[in-house]
Amino acid sequence: MHAAPLRRPMSARDPREPGRASSSLELLFDLVFVTAVASAGTQLHQGVVAGQWSALGGFAMTFFAIWWAWMNYTWFASAYDNDDVGFRVLTFVIMGGALILAAGTPELFASGQSPVVVAGYAVMRFGMALLWLRAAKGDPARRRVALTYAGGISLVQLLWILRLALPEERFVAASFVALVVAELAVPMVAERREHTPFHPDHVADRAGGMTMIVLGEVVLATVVATQTVLAGGWGGSGVTLDLVLLVTGVFLVVVATWWLYFRRELTDLAGHPRRVWAFGYLHYFLYASIAATGAGVTAGVEVATHDAHVSAGAVEWLVGGAAAVFVLTVGVLHRLGGDSVRRCLLPGAVVAVLVLVIAAAGPSVGVGVLLTGLVLIATVVVNQVWDRAIS
Repeated sequence: MHAAPLRRPMSARDPREPGRASSSLELLFDLVFVTAVASAGTQLHQGVVAGQWSALGGFAMTFFAIWWAWMNYTWFASAYDNDDVGFRVLTFVIMGGALILAAGTPELFASGQSPVVVAGYAVMRFGMALLWLRAAKGDPARRRVALTYAGGISLVQLLWILRLALPEERFVAASFVALVVAELAVPMVAERREHTPFHPDHVADRAGGMTMIVLGEVVLATVVATQTVLAGGWGGSGVTLDLVLLVTGVFLVVVATWWLYFRRELTDLAGHPRRVWAFGYLHYFLYASIAATGAGVTAGVEVATHDAHVSAGAVEWLVGGAAAVFVLTVGVLHRLGGDSVRRCLLPGAVVAVLVLVIAAAGPSVGVGVLLTGLVLIATVVVNQVWDRAIS
């Protein structure tokens, strides 16, 4: 039996360490965070079905908190995971914050503010600050970097708490954007001279793993919604041709999304001292677009079985818009990795236009999602042909 050491120095790990993969603790961390992703997706689905497009704002805000806390911890662990009891306990604290945040998500969607969400986020962020303080002590060579992280995270978190006292609702959106900018600036300020030794392979592996988990949420949402129909739920409408087309289309979307994301290795971006920020920040749009697809699909099942009052067009715009954001973001990532504009950005723009045209055409929800899936699959085929031609 192997007992975790009670305490060991939190010194920097070798960024060239071979065979670095996700630990069992990191996998548990991802599973806990995906509950928060599922909560945000559920609220978006309910908002779409009710015709409340303001739910997109709540989704964007909630998903930022989830993604940012996940990414900060993931990158820190890549450089400083020493697997002692202290590290494990603070990891569990951050997980607990994610669960608190998930519990407050409905309140945030309803009013734009939620003390429970802020409390959950505070637990995650102050837990992260404590990890950086440990790194400051264990890695004297990068003490300034670690202390800047700890101070910056704590300061911005205090501003998030003070934001709850804003007197008027009109300041909520503007203050959110301002604090997001502040959050994103902390790593850039902290690492302007000295860089944290992130492990490129490990970071890329963790990002890919989270992509798989969020894709799994789309599959799960589709299966659960379809099971409800088969069980006679939602008024007992039963299976329709539109539902069959919808489920088929979702499967194609999931397959194509996986294929397009993993078309090339992204380790070079994760290890680039400047492009690493784009690599990390662009994943917000990747994960959010995939999660939004799951919400749109669940709403689409209700539309396909005539158990929702929202129009098919609304669902198609959500699914098509999410697909457009995904392909454009992947195109930008691949462009940063060295692909030509003609190779990645131009096809992404064409696909984005096509899926939005499908949404604008207003077919039934099943036909619309199926066509979106076929467009994405066609993109995969074109990519395969192109890759073979230039290899």
